[in-house]
Amino acid sequence: QVQLVESGGGLVQPGGSLRLSCAASGSIFSVYTMGWYRQAPGKQRELVARIRTGGSTNYVDSVKGRFTISRDNAKNTVSLQMNSLKPEDTAVYYCNADLKPTPGEIRNYWGQGTQVTVSS
Repeated sequence: QVQLVESGGGLVQPGGSLRLSCAASGSIFSVYTMGWYRQAPGKQRELVARIRTGGSTNYVDSVKGRFTISRDNAKNTVSLQMNSLKPEDTAVYYCNADLKPTPGEIRNYWGQGTQVTVSS
C-alpha cells in the first residue's frame, strides 16, 4: 500500500515561515508529479504548487515569490517552503502525488492533511 505522510504544519505569526514535508512510502514503482493543495474553511480545495519529475514547477498566483516547492526523487519526498505567510494562507494543506505502485497505470494519491494557521 502507498502512503503519503505530511509533516511540518502548525501555528505561525503573519510574516513567519513554515516548511511542509511529505514522504511517499510503501510499494512504489515510480513517482511522477508531486504537489501541494490546500483547503480553507468554506472554500474549495486549490492547487498551491506542483513539481514534475524533471523539476519544472507551477504555483498559484497568490503564493508566487513566497512559497518554494522542491523534491528529492531518490527519497520520494516533496517539500514546500512557505515564507512571508499571511492569514489568508491558513488552511489544511494536502500532499498529492501521481505514481505507479506497480509497472502499470498511474494512480493519484493524497496525504491526510496538515493544518497551517497564520495568526497573531
